[in-house]
Amino acid sequence: MRVIISFAALFLSVILLQLSTGGVGPLDALSGLTLDFTTAQIGMLGSAHFVGFFIGCWFAPRLMGSIGHSRAFAAFTSAGAIGLLAHMLVIDPYAWAVMRVASGLCVAGCYTVIEAWLQAKVTNETRGRTMGIYRVADMGASLMAQMLISVLAPASYVSYNLLAMLCCAALLPLTLSRLREPETPDAPRLRPMLLIACSPLAAAGVLVAALSSASFRMIGPLYGQQVGLAVDQIAGFLAVFVLGGAVAQYPVGWLADRYDRRWVLIGLSLAAILSSVMTAATHDLDTFGILLTAFFFGMTTFPIYSVSAAHAHDFAQAHERVELSAALMFFFALGAIAAPLMASTLIEHYGPPAMFVMIAAGHAVLVVFGLIRMRMRPGAERRTAYVWAPRTSFLIGRLTGRSRDKPENRR
Repeated sequence: MRVIISFAALFLSVILLQLSTGGVGPLDALSGLTLDFTTAQIGMLGSAHFVGFFIGCWFAPRLMGSIGHSRAFAAFTSAGAIGLLAHMLVIDPYAWAVMRVASGLCVAGCYTVIEAWLQAKVTNETRGRTMGIYRVADMGASLMAQMLISVLAPASYVSYNLLAMLCCAALLPLTLSRLREPETPDAPRLRPMLLIACSPLAAAGVLVAALSSASFRMIGPLYGQQVGLAVDQIAGFLAVFVLGGAVAQYPVGWLADRYDRRWVLIGLSLAAILSSVMTAATHDLDTFGILLTAFFFGMTTFPIYSVSAAHAHDFAQAHERVELSAALMFFFALGAIAAPLMASTLIEHYGPPAMFVMIAAGHAVLVVFGLIRMRMRPGAERRTAYVWAPRTSFLIGRLTGRSRDKPENRR
């Protein structure tokens, strides 16, 4: 029972953290428009978030080893809250970029602590259910976070103050837990070339997944505003993207466990090209039509990271799971840092459809590269189980590794 209570505290912290940090991205984009930031400057804010995210992923395990889980969580949460509260004290895009680095640091650091705590407490019997609840809590809170901007006024101290309060509230469940802190896991080595050695196609897939996801989530409010959506409609626009990705995970996982994962990646990318072209060419649709294209876009692009991760793990040894997960996160962070700035610059010069043209071009490259790789190497003889892999911290590999290696799951 105590373990169940501890998990409930962890999941509540995840929900509060996601509500806070998930809402700041779209709020910053709309606030930047209100404050006359340029489109490229707004894109810079999204890129800065992922700079902080990568730093946090790398630094958090080492900080936990020095001061413990609870203190590390408090430190990262404080950094996020300070970044949120400082927004309306200094109205400057470059200062805001520094604040967004703090927000990204908070996200990566807090998720690292939570996942290290989960890893220490789950057993083989509870692992599947625990990860299922964890994904539902994270994805559900992400959906709600996108909807927050419908009630938060842009460029308002009250709005940022409310997000900071949610961030601080995430401290309470975890720090008030009565369970002893677990031992600190060893920090995974960062070996980016391990992913290339296992699967160059998986590395390309992760980069394209970052191009799609980071562009949409960070620059989507700009696109919505420029095609005439109201603020509450922009919130729905972002939320249905997340919903589409969540809905697609089960059928895509079913396909990825039964067919060559390279064909699944190619099929998803072809569908993503279609959805991107449809969105770019039909941005003058009514609200329902725009939301429908966003839902389809989420369905076709969101699962690409998990399929790429599964394909890479097919060629890895069991002892390489954690380091491979860290390498996957590294490549995703690289793509996510570049994508918002690229998308915002294209929108500034060529208009709203340019973002989806860029994304379609990235998926077209992935299709061609996938076909080339299929001619160069046969598929994996034995396949690991498909796992819906959250892009949360370098330690996620510890939670998903055993699920991939269960004998009954291998193909």
